[in-house]
Amino acid sequence: MQKISEHLPSAHSQHVSAETLHIALLSAYAVGLHSIEALIPTPVPWLRLGLANIITLTTLYLYGLKAGMIVTLTRVFIRSLLAGTFLGPAFVMSLGGGLASTLVMWGLMVVFGRLFSPVSVSIFGALTHNVTQLFLAYLLFVRQIEAILIISPLILGAGLITGIFNGIVTNLIIKKIKEKKEAKEVAQNSLP
Repeated sequence: MQKISEHLPSAHSQHVSAETLHIALLSAYAVGLHSIEALIPTPVPWLRLGLANIITLTTLYLYGLKAGMIVTLTRVFIRSLLAGTFLGPAFVMSLGGGLASTLVMWGLMVVFGRLFSPVSVSIFGALTHNVTQLFLAYLLFVRQIEAILIISPLILGAGLITGIFNGIVTNLIIKKIKEKKEAKEVAQNSLP
Protein backbone atom coordinates (compact mmCIF):
# COMPACT_ATOMS: atom_id res chain seq x y z
CA MET A 1 0.00 0.00 0.00
CA GLN A 2 2.87 2.36 0.81
CA LYS A 3 4.39 1.83 -2.66
CA ILE A 4 1.13 2.88 -4.31
CA SER A 5 0.86 6.06 -2.24
CA GLU A 6 4.44 7.01 -3.14
CA HIS A 7 3.43 7.20 -6.81
CA LEU A 8 0.30 9.29 -6.27
CA PRO A 9 0.79 13.01 -6.88
CA SER A 10 0.82 15.13 -3.76
CA ALA A 11 -1.35 18.21 -3.34
CA HIS A 12 1.75 20.37 -3.86
CA SER A 13 2.70 18.70 -7.14
CA GLN A 14 -0.90 18.96 -8.36
CA HIS A 15 -0.83 22.71 -7.59
CA VAL A 16 2.46 23.15 -9.44
CA SER A 17 1.13 21.16 -12.39
CA ALA A 18 -2.08 23.21 -12.52
CA GLU A 19 -0.11 26.45 -12.36
CA THR A 20 2.27 25.25 -15.09
CA LEU A 21 -0.70 24.30 -17.26
CA HIS A 22 -2.31 27.73 -16.71
CA ILE A 23 0.91 29.53 -17.65
CA ALA A 24 1.26 27.37 -20.77
CA LEU A 25 -2.33 28.18 -21.77
CA LEU A 26 -1.79 31.88 -21.13
CA SER A 27 1.34 31.72 -23.30
CA ALA A 28 -0.67 30.07 -26.08
CA TYR A 29 -3.35 32.76 -25.82
CA ALA A 30 -0.66 35.44 -26.05
CA VAL A 31 0.84 33.83 -29.17
CA GLY A 32 -2.64 33.53 -30.72
CA LEU A 33 -3.57 37.15 -29.99
CA HIS A 34 -0.22 38.37 -31.27
CA SER A 35 -0.65 36.34 -34.46
CA ILE A 36 -4.18 37.63 -35.07
CA GLU A 37 -3.02 41.16 -34.41
CA ALA A 38 -0.25 40.80 -37.01
CA LEU A 39 -2.96 40.41 -39.66
CA ILE A 40 -4.35 43.89 -38.96
CA PRO A 41 -2.78 46.50 -41.29
CA THR A 42 -1.15 49.49 -39.57
CA PRO A 43 0.37 52.76 -40.83
CA VAL A 44 3.73 51.96 -39.20
CA PRO A 45 5.34 48.50 -39.55
CA TRP A 46 5.83 47.79 -35.82
CA LEU A 47 2.76 49.65 -34.54
CA ARG A 48 0.35 47.12 -33.03
CA LEU A 49 -2.55 47.18 -30.59
CA GLY A 50 -0.63 45.11 -28.06
CA LEU A 51 -3.53 42.78 -27.30
CA ALA A 52 -1.11 40.07 -26.15
CA ASN A 53 -0.11 42.43 -23.34
CA ILE A 54 -3.54 41.77 -21.81
CA ILE A 55 -2.38 38.20 -21.26
CA THR A 56 1.02 39.28 -19.93
CA LEU A 57 -0.53 41.72 -17.45
CA THR A 58 -3.14 39.18 -16.34
CA THR A 59 -0.34 36.64 -15.82
CA LEU A 60 1.66 39.15 -13.75
CA TYR A 61 -1.33 39.71 -11.47
CA LEU A 62 -2.14 36.02 -11.13
CA TYR A 63 1.29 34.36 -11.04
CA GLY A 64 4.05 36.97 -10.73
CA LEU A 65 7.12 38.10 -12.60
CA LYS A 66 8.58 34.72 -13.56
CA ALA A 67 5.32 33.61 -15.18
CA GLY A 68 4.89 37.01 -16.86
CA MET A 69 8.36 36.73 -18.36
CA ILE A 70 7.64 33.18 -19.54
CA VAL A 71 4.51 34.41 -21.35
CA THR A 72 6.37 37.37 -22.88
CA LEU A 73 9.35 35.31 -24.04
CA THR A 74 7.17 32.49 -25.36
CA ARG A 75 5.03 34.96 -27.31
CA VAL A 76 8.01 36.77 -28.83
CA PHE A 77 10.03 33.67 -29.74
CA ILE A 78 7.18 31.54 -31.11
CA ARG A 79 5.59 34.40 -33.03
CA SER A 80 8.92 35.39 -34.59
CA LEU A 81 9.61 31.79 -35.60
CA LEU A 82 6.12 31.47 -37.14
CA ALA A 83 6.47 34.80 -38.96
CA GLY A 84 10.02 34.13 -40.14
CA THR A 85 11.37 37.23 -38.36
CA PHE A 86 13.53 35.48 -35.76
CA LEU A 87 16.63 37.60 -34.97
CA GLY A 88 15.48 40.27 -37.43
CA PRO A 89 14.48 43.87 -36.64
CA ALA A 90 10.89 42.98 -35.70
CA PHE A 91 12.14 40.30 -33.29
CA VAL A 92 14.65 42.62 -31.62
CA MET A 93 12.08 45.37 -31.17
CA SER A 94 9.39 43.00 -29.91
CA LEU A 95 11.78 41.32 -27.48
CA GLY A 96 13.17 44.60 -26.15
CA GLY A 97 9.75 46.19 -25.77
CA GLY A 98 8.22 43.08 -24.24
CA LEU A 99 10.95 42.57 -21.64
CA ALA A 100 11.09 46.25 -20.66
CA SER A 101 7.32 46.63 -20.35
CA THR A 102 6.94 43.40 -18.36
CA LEU A 103 9.63 44.54 -15.91
CA VAL A 104 8.13 48.02 -15.54
CA MET A 105 4.60 46.69 -15.01
CA TRP A 106 5.84 44.24 -12.38
CA GLY A 107 7.89 46.98 -10.68
CA LEU A 108 4.85 49.25 -10.48
CA MET A 109 2.75 46.44 -9.04
CA VAL A 110 5.37 45.68 -6.38
CA VAL A 111 6.20 49.28 -5.44
CA PHE A 112 2.74 50.83 -5.61
CA GLY A 113 0.52 47.80 -5.03
CA ARG A 114 -3.15 48.71 -4.95
CA LEU A 115 -2.43 52.40 -5.60
CA PHE A 116 -2.04 51.53 -9.28
CA SER A 117 -4.95 49.82 -10.99
CA PRO A 118 -4.45 47.42 -13.90
CA VAL A 119 -5.31 50.36 -16.19
CA SER A 120 -2.49 52.52 -14.76
CA VAL A 121 -0.03 49.63 -14.87
CA SER A 122 -1.06 48.85 -18.46
CA ILE A 123 -0.57 52.47 -19.58
CA PHE A 124 2.96 52.55 -18.16
CA GLY A 125 3.65 49.16 -19.71
CA ALA A 126 2.46 50.28 -23.14
CA LEU A 127 4.44 53.52 -23.00
CA THR A 128 7.55 51.65 -21.83
CA HIS A 129 7.12 49.19 -24.69
CA ASN A 130 6.86 52.02 -27.21
CA VAL A 131 9.73 54.10 -25.83
CA THR A 132 11.95 51.01 -25.80
CA GLN A 133 11.03 50.22 -29.39
CA LEU A 134 11.69 53.80 -30.49
CA PHE A 135 15.07 53.71 -28.75
CA LEU A 136 15.96 50.36 -30.37
CA ALA A 137 14.79 51.60 -33.77
CA TYR A 138 17.05 54.61 -33.45
CA LEU A 139 20.01 52.73 -32.00
CA LEU A 140 19.99 49.72 -34.32
CA PHE A 141 18.20 50.67 -37.53
CA VAL A 142 17.17 54.26 -38.28
CA ARG A 143 20.03 56.34 -36.81
CA GLN A 144 18.12 59.55 -37.63
CA ILE A 145 16.71 61.25 -34.57
CA GLU A 146 14.45 63.43 -36.74
CA ALA A 147 12.58 60.39 -38.05
CA ILE A 148 12.15 59.04 -34.53
CA LEU A 149 10.92 62.41 -33.24
CA ILE A 150 8.41 62.72 -36.08
CA ILE A 151 6.89 59.30 -35.47
CA SER A 152 7.06 59.40 -31.63
CA PRO A 153 3.77 61.27 -31.03
CA LEU A 154 1.85 58.76 -33.16
CA ILE A 155 3.47 55.77 -31.46
CA LEU A 156 3.10 57.16 -27.92
CA GLY A 157 -0.49 58.31 -28.53
CA ALA A 158 -1.44 54.89 -29.82
CA GLY A 159 0.32 53.34 -26.82
CA LEU A 160 -1.70 55.47 -24.43
CA ILE A 161 -4.99 54.46 -26.05
CA THR A 162 -4.14 50.76 -26.27
CA GLY A 163 -2.72 50.83 -22.74
CA ILE A 164 -6.04 52.12 -21.43
CA PHE A 165 -8.03 49.55 -23.42
CA ASN A 166 -5.77 46.64 -22.45
CA GLY A 167 -5.88 47.71 -18.79
CA ILE A 168 -9.68 47.83 -18.78
CA VAL A 169 -9.89 44.35 -20.32
CA THR A 170 -7.28 43.00 -17.87
CA ASN A 171 -9.20 44.50 -14.96
CA LEU A 172 -12.40 42.78 -16.13
CA ILE A 173 -10.60 39.44 -16.51
CA ILE A 174 -9.06 39.65 -13.04
CA LYS A 175 -12.41 40.58 -11.46
CA LYS A 176 -14.11 37.65 -13.19
CA ILE A 177 -11.39 35.23 -12.03
CA LYS A 178 -11.67 36.50 -8.44
CA GLU A 179 -15.47 36.14 -8.52
CA LYS A 180 -15.20 32.55 -9.75
CA LYS A 181 -12.54 31.74 -7.15
CA GLU A 182 -14.67 33.22 -4.34
CA ALA A 183 -17.77 31.34 -5.54
CA LYS A 184 -15.78 28.10 -5.62
CA GLU A 185 -14.48 28.70 -2.08
CA VAL A 186 -18.00 29.44 -0.81
CA ALA A 187 -19.30 26.27 -2.44
CA GLN A 188 -16.48 24.19 -0.92
CA ASN A 189 -17.01 25.69 2.54
CA SER A 190 -20.77 25.03 2.44
CA LEU A 191 -20.25 21.30 1.87
CA PRO A 192 -20.74 19.16 5.00
